[in-house]
Amino acid sequence: MADQGSGAVRGGGACLLAALLALGGCAAPPESGPAHDEVQELLDRHAEALLDRDEPGYLADLDPALAPAARTEFDRLAEVPLGGVRYRVTDVDMAGEGRATATAELGYRIKGYDSGPSTTERVIGLTERDGRWYVTADRPAEGAPEQLWQQGRVETVTGARSLVLGVGQSTERLREIAAAADRAVPAVGEAWDGNWAGRIVVLVPESVDAMGRLLGGPAASYRGIAAVTTGQLGGGPKAPADRVIVNPDAYGTLGPFGRQLVLTHETTHVATRVQTTRATPVWLSEGFADHVAYRDSGRTPAQAAPELRRAVRAGDAPAALPEDGAFAFGGDADALARAYESGWLACEMVADRWGEEELAAFYRAVGAHPAREGALEKALHDVLGTTPERFTADWRSYVRDRLG
Repeated sequence: MADQGSGAVRGGGACLLAALLALGGCAAPPESGPAHDEVQELLDRHAEALLDRDEPGYLADLDPALAPAARTEFDRLAEVPLGGVRYRVTDVDMAGEGRATATAELGYRIKGYDSGPSTTERVIGLTERDGRWYVTADRPAEGAPEQLWQQGRVETVTGARSLVLGVGQSTERLREIAAAADRAVPAVGEAWDGNWAGRIVVLVPESVDAMGRLLGGPAASYRGIAAVTTGQLGGGPKAPADRVIVNPDAYGTLGPFGRQLVLTHETTHVATRVQTTRATPVWLSEGFADHVAYRDSGRTPAQAAPELRRAVRAGDAPAALPEDGAFAFGGDADALARAYESGWLACEMVADRWGEEELAAFYRAVGAHPAREGALEKALHDVLGTTPERFTADWRSYVRDRLG
């Protein structure tokens, strides 16, 4: 609940010293506007009305000029099973006489799926009419993502272990994605017994451009990426909720195996999120997700790592495991593929030589370290009984043996 507080008091004053007038004129007093608590109370009412599906209440604190767009957004949310909505005001600034701008964190939970909220930063425009403040705008902060319902009417498909929310997609496609997600969850559960919900939320926007807006980044970065997972590294039960976001363009070009591989990979990221921290190198998090996705698939290393195989056969085998930057979107697609394949084969080697349980224990041990520095070295020593130099040499031999 918001802290209770009174509205701001308006005041005025005059410059009393003529000398000040001669030097620069009378300085205007600071403009008064809505206090932090007043804006928080307003947004609390707004969020409660949205959660209760109370359209008159939802519109009551909005400027009339915003009502048509607000009704549209209210209608688009009809099929989204919200379990909680909350604004947390972080700043309020005056933007002129009778106008103010607030920044706030918006958090919402999907009922039955989220233990913590999905969060984003919003900019709230405010105007005063007849002594009362109204919302005139509610938009993403610079660099912050849009919400799916701001892109169109949301259609919902509920699976046995998944919830798929789509805009501009056929019901048939959303059902196919839900079925693949339902298969992914138990597949991940067989490889990873960590503390996770055992269900996922998948967002399917209308296009890759819309996907970029959901992620708060340029669409060009995601054009060849079939799906990504959002979430807070190392977050506990109350951390911002994970979302698997599908690129409908790239995902649509894949066959059944590829689509299943993508959703199992992304579901692994959801499952391992709590144990994935800033201490975890990207080759390990991505390699483990691919290991789970390919597990029991029957695919050979040559089939699963074609780009790395070409490099090995051309005499250009990697000398070291890839750095985090090698996994950045929007660069050389072949180099990105080799980075993923390198991480996958490192995790395959651990599973082959030490076992599946030791691979999971190694993953947890790396993520449990308080910092990146020393994390890999300690986990290699404590769990696998080796060193970074020996591990790298073994991995290079493993790559050559499997792909040469």
